[in-house]
Amino acid sequence: MKEILESMILNMVEHKEEVTITQKEEGKNTILEVKVAESDMGRVIGKQGKVAKAIRTVMKSLSAKEHKKVVIEFVD
Repeated sequence: MKEILESMILNMVEHKEEVTITQKEEGKNTILEVKVAESDMGRVIGKQGKVAKAIRTVMKSLSAKEHKKVVIEFVD
């Protein structure tokens, strides 16, 4: 799951070396914290959060196959 998210994020940003994704498990929930360079944050979130919402939708549908819940947080 983390690898799929990482490949999506890496294809969007300019500063690939500053991308870090940390995974935390809390019961059935998986929390993925995404941290990118400050200049790339706008690309990842998008206008009115549309790109971030699309990323969350894709990850939610992938996690449903595994009967898990994924929460994606974008960290400054």
